[in-house]
Amino acid sequence: MKTSKIIIAGGSGFIGEELCRYFAPHHDIVILSRQLPDADNNRNHHHLSLPANVRSVRMVQWDARTTGPWTGELENADLLINLAGRTVNCRYTEANKKAILESRLQAVEVLGKAIASCQHPPALWINASSATIYRHAEDRPQDEFTGEFHPGFSVDVCQQWEKTFYAQHTPHTRKAALRMAITLGAGGVLIPYFNLLRFGLGGTQGSGRQMFSWVHSEDLARMIGWIADHPELEGTFNCSSPNPVTNAVFMKKLREATGHKWGLPAPALLLRIGGALIGTEAELVLKSRWVVPTRIVQTGFTFRYPILADAFANIIGQVPRRQYQLF
Repeated sequence: MKTSKIIIAGGSGFIGEELCRYFAPHHDIVILSRQLPDADNNRNHHHLSLPANVRSVRMVQWDARTTGPWTGELENADLLINLAGRTVNCRYTEANKKAILESRLQAVEVLGKAIASCQHPPALWINASSATIYRHAEDRPQDEFTGEFHPGFSVDVCQQWEKTFYAQHTPHTRKAALRMAITLGAGGVLIPYFNLLRFGLGGTQGSGRQMFSWVHSEDLARMIGWIADHPELEGTFNCSSPNPVTNAVFMKKLREATGHKWGLPAPALLLRIGGALIGTEAELVLKSRWVVPTRIVQTGFTFRYPILADAFANIIGQVPRRQYQLF
């Protein structure tokens, strides 16, 4: 990807930081954030540490609902990446469900409005979506051509998110939506897994048969760069490794990578009780996400980390041992 100006909306969380770390050495980056630069707005947030040879990274405040001075940052941008949306790591109360949906739709709508006001709008707009748009699948993989959607809150949110994204009138801005699987890196979703391992709780969760679709954060960034470099590409892409695994295999490989010989299993009932106690939903662990990246592979894209064991080997090497070992 040539040197360019990249805007990352909602970029102060884990995925935004991973993208910033990947692109910053060779690109000018503006992060649109609702929080102050040092705010801990993500329970798995870690402070951004960038290579010494970065070009430029700036934080600009926005509210993800209304236009303002931030809209000028979109002028002459080569790439806009939108990650904005309230975390789904919460109880699905009516109030939380409303906030989850509205935060996504409002951010897309105001970005569409901002692009329409630009004299020189961004060349490409990549919007986050989620692999959870597909049904619970233990029978076959779901791809962009044959995947199925069954009614449910998570599926409905993703469908409305994508519909609103594609409804924005941006005739001079190419658009692509990434249905992102669980993104793995030295932080983010792995932090609670590390905590389970430290206390001997890193066993199979639920039946262990539910599929776990994942993608290494570097491959997520590389996929974005690939789409940017190929102007003929647009539309929806599954952003996931071509080799999803079962929950049982995921936990086994994680234990092996971190030197844990065993871990107590967590039955589905225990996960539901625990989820209620800590304020999250067991669905986040128990739903079987069997997603494969057919479209991006057809374009010639290759994954640097297609195998889970290799991904863990790379990631664990970046994590201090104290994060996953109790002693």
